[in-house]
Amino acid sequence: MPDFKNPFRPGAGHTPPYLAGRQDERKEFLRLLTQERILENMVLTGLRGVGKTVLLETFKPEAINQGWLWVGTDLSESASVNEDNIAIRLCTDLSIITSGVVIETSEVQKLGFSGGVEKIEYTLNYHTLLEIYKSTPGLALDKLKRVLETAWRVLSSAHQPKGIIFAYDEAQNLSNQAQKEQFPLALLLDTFQSLQRQGMPLMLVLTGLPTLFPKLVEARTFSERMFRVVFLKSLEPEESREAIHKPIKDENCPVKLSDESIQTIIDMSGGYPYFIQFICREVYDAFMQKIDKGERASVPVEEIEQKLDTDFFAGRWSRATDRQRELLSVIATLNSCDDEFTVQEAVEVSQKMLSKPFSNSHVHQILVALSEQGLIFKNRHGKYSFAVPLMGKFIFRQGLVT
Repeated sequence: MPDFKNPFRPGAGHTPPYLAGRQDERKEFLRLLTQERILENMVLTGLRGVGKTVLLETFKPEAINQGWLWVGTDLSESASVNEDNIAIRLCTDLSIITSGVVIETSEVQKLGFSGGVEKIEYTLNYHTLLEIYKSTPGLALDKLKRVLETAWRVLSSAHQPKGIIFAYDEAQNLSNQAQKEQFPLALLLDTFQSLQRQGMPLMLVLTGLPTLFPKLVEARTFSERMFRVVFLKSLEPEESREAIHKPIKDENCPVKLSDESIQTIIDMSGGYPYFIQFICREVYDAFMQKIDKGERASVPVEEIEQKLDTDFFAGRWSRATDRQRELLSVIATLNSCDDEFTVQEAVEVSQKMLSKPFSNSHVHQILVALSEQGLIFKNRHGKYSFAVPLMGKFIFRQGLVT
């Protein structure tokens, strides 16, 4: 039997063997690239495991092919410590594309008997960018604008790009620190809004959990008009089928999945790309073992769910207190638990389920705590949703809901 490697790759940000769906999101990004003047930036948001990071990576070559320069990285909490930190982050990322650009050449006399003149080239490297930031008078906004203005002037002269895209993943980690009188998130928004008003083609593409956009609006109300929000949802059934089938459609691949097996995987995964990769990897290995033994293979549902619970859900569940778990169990019984729900809906169900039901204020208080733990998020319309996909099914498997 040929030695086939398991093609499926579950993991944070790992590109799958076949990227299914997301055509509408790609078209929207390409539309933004055609802007003559930057009026809209992009927020790419959705639950964990929906494929935000992977999709962002596919945007990069498309933008470069359209003549844009691309910089960016993951944003960590340290970028929000103060305004200087977010400026250093931008200088670091910019230097990757500016450090090869010569901004000044000088001649100096060589020392020694040989004499002669030596040419020294000065580039717009990280240290130069940081020096521009530090030496510019005024507030952090004035300093950061000067850095970006200088970088764009030099790059547009040297390479004549269409613009620069600043792409940041995990952007929900950004926040203001009002108690310390530090506003790095506001600084980022103010800087780009100001430069875009001046006509500079510097575009922000931010990805993050659904808490990201409310944070942007809280920091600056003009964010509602500054960003085009694209919410990634689970794949459609046919897209899920392609993600499962295409990586193993090679005629020499020893693993063949029946329509029934593929449907089982679709049902288990809920159409979430990460879960498709996780489940398919386990199914592939299980089928290979059965094939080697000459046995009939089928999807080992219970075993995979148990491993998924341990690897993905258990760590998040362990952060919740007993009372918080009670509320989560109540929420899991709601028909809309995988979509959105209200405080009042949770209160009403708790009155039917529990001997000690929750009050409105208590539910609100617990939901705030669960939001801080990354288990719940509050959407733009004031309703709540699970921040972790398929969390309701996990809770049911714990035997906490009847």
